[in-house]
Amino acid sequence: MSPTTLSNHPNHPRDPDNLNQGDKIQPATTAQSSSSKEKKAESHLKSTVPGFTSDLVMYQTTLAFKEYQPRFTRATIDSSNYGDRYSTDVDGNLLDNSPLVVLHETTDSVASAINTFRTPHYHDSAQVSYHALIALDGTIINLVPSDRRAFGAGNSVFEGAKGMETVKTNPNLPSSVNNFAYHISLETPPDGRSQPNRSYHSGYTDSQYKSLAWLLALSNIPEHRITTHKNVDRSGQKIDPRSFDFDKFLTILHTYRQPIVPEISTPTN
Repeated sequence: MSPTTLSNHPNHPRDPDNLNQGDKIQPATTAQSSSSKEKKAESHLKSTVPGFTSDLVMYQTTLAFKEYQPRFTRATIDSSNYGDRYSTDVDGNLLDNSPLVVLHETTDSVASAINTFRTPHYHDSAQVSYHALIALDGTIINLVPSDRRAFGAGNSVFEGAKGMETVKTNPNLPSSVNNFAYHISLETPPDGRSQPNRSYHSGYTDSQYKSLAWLLALSNIPEHRITTHKNVDRSGQKIDPRSFDFDKFLTILHTYRQPIVPEISTPTN
């Protein structure tokens, strides 16, 4: 089984201020011309999965989206902690999954998470990463290009309109959603770190909700394909993101993007 290469090799040096310059993008259209920051984010979040069947909705961003300006940066992680997205599974079957967003939370600080991802993990079962982190102050940190596979949810499945979706890309590991998922993790608040096994904490900051909505407003991924680590996990052990307010998030997302309603031409006699 050979991977579909969609970007430069992970070890190829890249300018932190010119994220994923070789990537193809599929962002939502913007109400005004994109700023440099928006272009970086669009390059990072372009919702590309090899061979996917389109389950996307066309959106346009709003003036409220323009008015919010999150900090957007990049951190380099070890290449052992992410890989290629595959166009076929271990049995050679062609894959056509649409992109999926999986929301997580860190077990400790953003700095601690990045240090973990910078540590080489040569055993497949120990490899871990997200595509992006969102810090308590709302900073969006790009870790893995969206056309690469982050290792965010081993042994996982998404139950959607098309049934159970999961892909086996490694004969030695359980199938997962990683091949078609975009993983975003919110930094846990201090009380979430001190009590990691409790099912709730004080919650996320307004800046985190706004930055998450801002990032996803750049995509054409519909709401029914935005889920959580808890929902896709098959082990029954994952509970993140704890205390996540989906209603609050969706309210903000709706203010940042709106579906494009196609014009219907009226026939004339």
